[in-house]
Amino acid sequence: MDPQSKGSAVLALHYQNDVLHPEGKIRVGLSADSPVRSAVIAAAQALLQGARQRQWPIVHVRIAFQPDYRDLIQNAPIFRNVAAIGAVVEGSWGAAFYESLAPDAASTREFVVRHRRVNAFYGTQLEELLRIVDARRLVIAGVATHSVVESTVRHAVDMGYEVTVAADACASAQPAEHDASLRSMDLIARIGRGEAVFS
Repeated sequence: MDPQSKGSAVLALHYQNDVLHPEGKIRVGLSADSPVRSAVIAAAQALLQGARQRQWPIVHVRIAFQPDYRDLIQNAPIFRNVAAIGAVVEGSWGAAFYESLAPDAASTREFVVRHRRVNAFYGTQLEELLRIVDARRLVIAGVATHSVVESTVRHAVDMGYEVTVAADACASAQPAEHDASLRSMDLIARIGRGEAVFS
């Protein structure tokens, strides 16, 4: 591992079939042939590959619920919508990772966390895993920018992590939402693209 990379880790959020695949139930609100979808997938692939080359730990965060949604508190429109459309059911194709962005099962540096709220830290073992790998700097990316990404970034910053957002590996249904979220996070995190997130 590059000595300058010590203490760095990647959080990859919601790279799942229901979120990214053209046949997924959520699909980020993007059309099946949207060039934004292809660009986000390509950027996420590059992010994961770059982390693997540098031997950085990667935590793949997925959202999933029981088939009857008994483990989902439907106190917000986003959660009521998930239940209404039958998305990200545990054990289903939709809740599984998008094939080209799936964890490397043979790697001892990659972990999977399941969560059930907006913030990836809430009610999960994410903080414990980051302590185990001695992470102090996080590169965070995923879908959607203005929900799980921003919520997780804000929590991480409050916990004392130095955070970089890999902007090109994030997306929202509307470009305006994505851009506004990046501008908001720019107050508390570094916004990077491509190889720049590794420096």
